[in-house]
Amino acid sequence: MRERDAAGEPGRGHQVEAVTGAWLPAGAAAGAADAMTASGLPAAGTAAGPPGLVINLGPGHPSAHGMLRLRLALDGDRIAAAEPEIGFMHRGAEKLFEARDYRQIVVLANRHDWLGAFASELGVVLATERLAGIEVPPRGVWARTLLAELNRALSHLAFLSAYPPEIAAAPAGADAAFGAREVIQSVMEEISGGRMHYMFNRVGGLKEEIPAGWLDRTRRAVDDVRAALPAIGATLGHDRFRARTRGIGVLAPALVRQYGVSGPAARACGVDFDLRRDEPYLAYGELAEVLRVPVRTEGDCLARFECLADQLAVCLDLAAGCADRLAGLPRGPLSARLPKVFKVPEGHAYAWTEGPLGLSGYYLVSRGGKTPWRLKLRSASFSNVAVLPDLLPGHRVADLAAVLGSLFFVVGDMDR
Repeated sequence: MRERDAAGEPGRGHQVEAVTGAWLPAGAAAGAADAMTASGLPAAGTAAGPPGLVINLGPGHPSAHGMLRLRLALDGDRIAAAEPEIGFMHRGAEKLFEARDYRQIVVLANRHDWLGAFASELGVVLATERLAGIEVPPRGVWARTLLAELNRALSHLAFLSAYPPEIAAAPAGADAAFGAREVIQSVMEEISGGRMHYMFNRVGGLKEEIPAGWLDRTRRAVDDVRAALPAIGATLGHDRFRARTRGIGVLAPALVRQYGVSGPAARACGVDFDLRRDEPYLAYGELAEVLRVPVRTEGDCLARFECLADQLAVCLDLAAGCADRLAGLPRGPLSARLPKVFKVPEGHAYAWTEGPLGLSGYYLVSRGGKTPWRLKLRSASFSNVAVLPDLLPGHRVADLAAVLGSLFFVVGDMDR
């Protein structure tokens, strides 16, 4: 079955994967309330449902953005109830951690959020270092901070280059964002050897020394991207884009706190919290003069994208500050020396970071061996998607791309 747009015409190229319900007359199903889920949709395997059409949108549907399945109850083209169903990319990373040593788990950790792989690696090694009492040399701390901000900029640019043209067919800013992303990608690829999965963090520091001249090339890359910011932001000022996003998907601060939404999606509705400022880690405590926290109060899709664009500018300022500070430090090691057979003392530790998508938490429990006894991940994407049942009802199906795109999630990070 094909979706129909607002005018009642079949949508071009948009296929609904399956129809789990049909047009049901009011009162047709006796005892339907007993078969309802908390979101207002019929329980799986039942025919009961509210009047209207119940469809499965995704996985793999253009409006679902990857392996996310949305069960939608529609009243015409309006969403009456929504229930996200996740797990289509679940790889059991938390269980796999228990069978890998502390050097090997890094390769698993950087794969669930493929747009923020360095940030995912970072949280795991920070938790390990905290429990083992390892102190990273100053050059390693500043280099990590620099790479974390470059990776954050890459993640933001991916959203700014992909979603605006899809929402409003405004490709000019998207081209600028794609070009800027390649500029930063080149310096990240040069230092790590990886284009997506960097594998550059190690327990105690970083994989290897910074290449000669790399800091100068990084400064030039940051300057080039900063010069492209007006073109990147122009898309957000496009009349068609603003018409499709203003007043759509308004997220209230109460829902943010209830579901644990974080990152730019939370700050766009007035929740002024950024872990880098409010509980500094790495070198962020020494970057207080540079670190600004963009906040909006409208809470709609437009505010979320504007907040993301403002945060991109902050990333560039932080990266430039880190590069300057790193260039002025005396020569020294990037990593602490570890024994050949590395074991973490018995105990538990929690580390959390301000990732590109929001707050990421890492709870590590050790029994004194070479592998974690338990490593639990708290991913930003899971909480950002969890708010959809309260956020989507009342919106049109045509608003899905704007709402989903502005919540800034990665499906692998949601499923882990």
